[in-house]
Amino acid sequence: MDSDTFLTKDNEIPPASTKKMMLFAFPRIGSSILLGLIGFALFTLYTTGFGLNETQVTNRITIGYIAIAISQPFFGWISDVTYIKKLGSRKPYVFLLAPILVLSFICLLMPQLFLDNPSDTALLSWLLIWNTLFEISYAVTTPYQAWMAEQFNVHDRPKCSQIQNIFNFIGQIIQTLFAMLILTNFEDNVTEYRNTIPPAYRWGVILFGIFFLLSIYFSAFFMPTEPKKAEKPNLLENFKIALTNKRYQQVVFMQGFASIGWAIAGTVILKYLAEVLFLSTTQKIIVSGVLVLGIIFFLEFWKRNIARMGKTKSIKMVFLFGIFIMPLSLIGLIPVNNGLWFGLILVGGYAFVIGGWYLFPYIMYADLAEDDERQTNVQKAGLYVGYPSIILNLFQAFGTFLLGQLYKFGEIDVGVHTIKIGNLIWGPVVSIILLGVYFYTNKYVLIDFDWAKSNLPNDLQA
Repeated sequence: MDSDTFLTKDNEIPPASTKKMMLFAFPRIGSSILLGLIGFALFTLYTTGFGLNETQVTNRITIGYIAIAISQPFFGWISDVTYIKKLGSRKPYVFLLAPILVLSFICLLMPQLFLDNPSDTALLSWLLIWNTLFEISYAVTTPYQAWMAEQFNVHDRPKCSQIQNIFNFIGQIIQTLFAMLILTNFEDNVTEYRNTIPPAYRWGVILFGIFFLLSIYFSAFFMPTEPKKAEKPNLLENFKIALTNKRYQQVVFMQGFASIGWAIAGTVILKYLAEVLFLSTTQKIIVSGVLVLGIIFFLEFWKRNIARMGKTKSIKMVFLFGIFIMPLSLIGLIPVNNGLWFGLILVGGYAFVIGGWYLFPYIMYADLAEDDERQTNVQKAGLYVGYPSIILNLFQAFGTFLLGQLYKFGEIDVGVHTIKIGNLIWGPVVSIILLGVYFYTNKYVLIDFDWAKSNLPNDLQA
């Protein structure tokens, strides 16, 4: 596609086809599988599986968040200021970082390929090295996501974000089934035999990595190359503008503050199903299916809610529901013989809340980048997508660190089971965090723009 199709004669981004949106969103299947297995199962694998101390594991995961806090804004900025003929600004970094991400993913989930009967110290060192490299190379998503602001107009972005999230959750369905059917047995076996790598697990991890690499290369190859901007962005000047953009900083802080809670919930929920509700493998598959399908269903609800009520009111609703739903983790204090129904209640509520939250980051920063470019005529989409990771990942690092501290509260007897208190109280802790986020958002955050207040396309109306 010719780069001239990016702008109309009125300097507006023209409407995009659904085909183009799907091409752009397609790599989210693979990235969701990779990030999902790392975020959803890594903590459980190295603690429940390898038997490592929870606090030591969370400390090393925390360092990874700090690494990505540096790498994402760096690659966002450098993709703003460099331009290669025929490849443009974004594609070179997609092609460079994707293979590194796949290699670190494989090494992180299968240390036994390289370490013979590893000790606890060796596993902790391995986790630190490869998780840090994984997080650094995951910055491939920053130049990739910058295309949202450059290739899709403000009215197309909610639909494009929805398609991205649908692909995200197709990936989550795959990785959840893999985690429940393959990884669960792997954890059981590796507890006794650290060199164990079942063939299904080995080839699954390798094929997931290859699929992601091929999908993001396919998307990058066929996406149109963005035109070279007349003005070359200046790093220090752009950072100064970003730091003094009060509206942008308020949104960044809101997302970072909320991510403390989401990091805790996303990290612990699989462990909660296994070690508090004591669900069988089949039951965990059922609950996980409800989680993923529920999120996909609620994405449509929240997309329509945005069209009807606007982004600002909708995101405040997400936080309000989260405040009341997260404390359901305390249902683990009720001794039951079958925790399936409790699991379905908790996960159904979580799906409703997180389905709404997942829609917003893609939209918010694309809108903010366009708003800035309308005022300055300087491209900063990469910076506006990448810079928030400084705040976001530092807050996520704190969330993971805080989760590790919750496991220092000891254990409690519930019926015939002994349960770690940290596996119970994470919900109320997340609720308190979201309460603070709600009050902050209500006072300071506005994510609807005057220039976007025109008639929405028919498919975005309720």
